[in-house]
Amino acid sequence: MIPKEYRTITQIAGPLVFVEKTEPVGYGELAAVTMPDGSVKRGQVLDTSKDLVVIQVFEGTAGIEKASGVKFLGETMKMPVSQDMLGRILSGSGEPLDGGPPIVPDDRIDIIGSAINPWARDEPKEFIQTGVSAIDGMNTLVRGQKLPIFSGSGLPHNDIALQIARQAKVRGKDEEFAVVFAAMGITNEEAQYFMSDFERTGALKRAVVFMNLADDPAIERIITPRLALTTAEYLAYNLGMHVLVILTDITNYCEALRQIGAAREEVPGRRGYPGYMYTDLATLYERAGRIKGKKGSITQIPILSMPGDDITHPISDLSGYITEGQIVAARDLHRSGIYPPINVGASLSRLMNAGIGPGLTREDHKAVSDQCYAAYAEGKDLRGLVAIVGKDSLSERDKKFLDFADLFERRFVRQDREEDRDIETTLEIAWDLLATLPEGQLTRIDRKYIEKYHPAHKKSE
Repeated sequence: MIPKEYRTITQIAGPLVFVEKTEPVGYGELAAVTMPDGSVKRGQVLDTSKDLVVIQVFEGTAGIEKASGVKFLGETMKMPVSQDMLGRILSGSGEPLDGGPPIVPDDRIDIIGSAINPWARDEPKEFIQTGVSAIDGMNTLVRGQKLPIFSGSGLPHNDIALQIARQAKVRGKDEEFAVVFAAMGITNEEAQYFMSDFERTGALKRAVVFMNLADDPAIERIITPRLALTTAEYLAYNLGMHVLVILTDITNYCEALRQIGAAREEVPGRRGYPGYMYTDLATLYERAGRIKGKKGSITQIPILSMPGDDITHPISDLSGYITEGQIVAARDLHRSGIYPPINVGASLSRLMNAGIGPGLTREDHKAVSDQCYAAYAEGKDLRGLVAIVGKDSLSERDKKFLDFADLFERRFVRQDREEDRDIETTLEIAWDLLATLPEGQLTRIDRKYIEKYHPAHKKSE
């Protein structure tokens, strides 16, 4: 049946077009808006009622007039998916950016998707080695987890994301592993940096990259992560691959939500963001996980830059409720020349215990991590005391903990952007640092691990 064309546009506001007196239209249905010059812009139904339909136009509303024609196409937006997508760079709307041919789909899947049924969820487990000690050793990423990176403007979160994308692997298993990388609202310079890094390192061979640029329509930012997650779900649950999804920057996505909310004249929530932002973010984050009976899995690392470095900002605050921990980038470490500037004390992986231990990492991992946390926290507290009374006023014991904090940042947290440390190397560095403390102070480590792994005992064997 040929779709009817309506010429009943009553209002054009920002990226939205309001159409009256239509036949029943479904939420999420695709629309085509015909311009006066005959060109066509694509859109999607954002809201529908008896008297009014609201369409969000992907290419922006510039040039659309009230006399423009609108057709409703009777289907929702679908992502063409295929195993041949690996190695491709696509736009935020799924069009090729790498000069290659259009994707010949094996299937076309609705991008709206849905959260995984809690009953069907399998527990996240199995250690994903990122090669970054501050994550692997202290805030371990587990297959099926959603673990965001909270960063600030100007901090190297994109470098961390690229390093994880290059290095992430599940050890000891010959399994198909893929990366889906979605960038939202980035500059042309950042886009070129991402693309050249993927191509230079060969990581592109196992990756699908989506790029939504800052000068692309903001409305496209709403569909970019959904295209990426639909692709990830196909690779994971149809092809049995283990997929790591990296979404950067969620803050730009939320700004697009706020822009749409303002155009619809919605009553704003906290700091002008829509009241439904929590629900909207959950529809993205909850698409990560493992499903019983399915071989594949989706692990998610969303990256969000906190405005004003404010961890209580609505975007980071709501993300923290939905996800299973956070990796926090610290400005003071960045100023000290430490990369990656990960604040181990403020970071947390709630599923860490499910992915470490015998047969996964190493038997001493949990104890070493706990002891490093305790010693580093005490050393950082002593820095405040030194600022008041001076280092000479500290006891010999306190001086060792103070020095441990400095060594921990310089030797454990800091590493090169190209350095891929396996978990054994990470734990050995931790043991070398713990060896600078008196053995009697290692109260969180079982004696059998001290005798087996402590450098002093290993040398005496």
